[in-house]
Amino acid sequence: MIQVASGLPLLLMGFFTIQPNQARVFILFGDYKGTVRDEGFHWANPFYSRSAGAAFDAKTGKPTALSTKVSLRARTYNGEHLKVNDKCGNPIEIADVIVWRVENTAKALFDVDDYNSYVHTQSETALRHVATTYAYDQMPGELEGGITLRSNVEEVSEALKEELAVRLEKAGVVIDDARLTHLAYAPEIAQAMLRRQQADAVIAAREKIVQGAVGMVDMALAELSAKNVVDLDDERKAAMVSNLMVVLCSESDAQPVLNTGTLYQ
Repeated sequence: MIQVASGLPLLLMGFFTIQPNQARVFILFGDYKGTVRDEGFHWANPFYSRSAGAAFDAKTGKPTALSTKVSLRARTYNGEHLKVNDKCGNPIEIADVIVWRVENTAKALFDVDDYNSYVHTQSETALRHVATTYAYDQMPGELEGGITLRSNVEEVSEALKEELAVRLEKAGVVIDDARLTHLAYAPEIAQAMLRRQQADAVIAAREKIVQGAVGMVDMALAELSAKNVVDLDDERKAAMVSNLMVVLCSESDAQPVLNTGTLYQ
């Protein structure tokens, strides 16, 4: 009885609880023995270590102890705004948000120094790589249909997710989602790029107006000819086309002019 009573405190040290979406890593004298993920009340060898060593904290500059209990819950990391050059060399500002969780507890604790810091660092590195792979917007002279950061958000997000999955596999971390949260030209070129976008919009609008005007003029001439409203020679058709194009393409209202003579006088 005395021996049992003296060993009771040691036995009680073996009891522990696991919360939902939590795991505990078993380490016995420096040897990894496994991981328990079942929530509830458990007992294990009291000699299992309660610390997984120490990791260097970049913020404090001091080592911090790593617990053998690892959270398996999904976590969100909002990345800082980064200034990088896109595929065309234009400086841009970009940021992302990723949703991640620990899948392999042994890799998370033993293969990297601090898996939290590792995720943050690799997130920035992956975002920089993706940003330099694509252009911010479609540039003049390039083939249509290319993937750009501004127009193809889904494709870029998927590429970022795949890049992160490869980089974080070593730490036993999986990526549930990755999205861009900020995208803009750097301040030093933002005004110039805005003017270029405005110019492109004006040109596109003018092209649409001209195409519509040409179609309307062609329809008018065809209707006049089909219904024999008036017989126009080539010179009169040219004059009519000129007048209609001015009226249809002008930004201001056309001013009518009454001609009391004829086209040839």
